[in-house]
Amino acid sequence: MQNVNFRTVGELLGFLPEEQLEMVEQLRTLVTECLPEIEEGLSFNVPFYRRHKLICYIWPGAVSWGGKTWDGVEFGFNYGYLLADEIGYLDRGNRKQVYNKRFYPGDRIDEEILRAYLFEAWELDEMMYVEKMKGRKGRK
Repeated sequence: MQNVNFRTVGELLGFLPEEQLEMVEQLRTLVTECLPEIEEGLSFNVPFYRRHKLICYIWPGAVSWGGKTWDGVEFGFNYGYLLADEIGYLDRGNRKQVYNKRFYPGDRIDEEILRAYLFEAWELDEMMYVEKMKGRKGRK
């Protein structure tokens, strides 16, 4: 159901229209600055970021989902439902777990807000990992 099949993030970046490329690069830089130990990989042909579990992703609208493309870039949190999001910044849609924010051409990406969410998501990832390890030790 996707319109592309990339082997590397570089191939994806070469495919993107200029406006989406600029947003993706800004978001990638933000993620790696905030979370220097993060691992970047492709899943569903878009960049996903993980430490112990998947933490966030960047979905350019030029990469179809369900056969649909759109103008802009989505930045999502895999465990968005666990983030405080007291200001209602993230879109929940009809999803139970993954929350996101879409940016359209001309939008200003508020890096301060995203930084706070990234740090919180990183802490949640670490807490879930610690809990998982505690559970494993208890079963031995």
